[in-house]
Amino acid sequence: MAKQEGLIKLKGKIGDFSFYKSKDGHLARMKGGVDAERIKNDPAFERTRENGAEFGRAGKAGKLLRDALRNFIRNGSDSRMTSRLTGEMMRVVKADATSTRGQRNVLDGELELLEGFEFNSNAKLGTSYFRKMASTIDRAEGKATVSFGVITPNADFGAPEGATHVKLVSGVAKVDFEAGTFEVSEAQPYQVSLAAAEPTKDAVSLSSTFAKAETKPLFLVLGIEFYQQVNGELYSLKNGQYNSVSLVKVSGLAQPQP
Repeated sequence: MAKQEGLIKLKGKIGDFSFYKSKDGHLARMKGGVDAERIKNDPAFERTRENGAEFGRAGKAGKLLRDALRNFIRNGSDSRMTSRLTGEMMRVVKADATSTRGQRNVLDGELELLEGFEFNSNAKLGTSYFRKMASTIDRAEGKATVSFGVITPNADFGAPEGATHVKLVSGVAKVDFEAGTFEVSEAQPYQVSLAAAEPTKDAVSLSSTFAKAETKPLFLVLGIEFYQQVNGELYSLKNGQYNSVSLVKVSGLAQPQP
């Protein structure tokens, strides 16, 4: 693609050229490519068909995960989150060491590669909360937990200008990629004023539950949301632009216990 220069920006088609506007500016590209029927049937494009099949599975899996975590990522995600997640899902698919090329999938891949994925690249977890935390998924007990220890609100958070409060949210999603279904359990949120200079009296942790001995893939998500209090009401800063949402623990398909 080429970037349009000059004062007059074009939109539409002229001959074999298409002119359009994207997040990267005003662009132009030339019509081209191979006939779709040839890609579908020509043996020379077998690799292309295999790649397309695996990319399709990655995209479908990414959408299902986004749907499962929608209550969290709607409060903190960037404009390229969907494409970034699809790219990470492709890494998962390519890690499948048992299926033949073109048949590789997320369940036989390495879903744990998604651990640490940031849904909002503009507000990463490490810049929103400065201290270490522990994240666990206990299948035997059916419990997923994010443990912070004691928190000193005015020192431990990278709060944006104007923020008066922070809310910690978490939840665990069980995702059945074969059936295309999911179940989500959300933890009780923890909210505190950023003006507090003393450490919390008790350790802070967020726990969510799921069925004991669950075998489906599990995804533990953590969100750090900043708010401004005005006349007793809390308002999200710039529609969540500064909020962090991250996959802090991922447990792939587990074998059922005898």
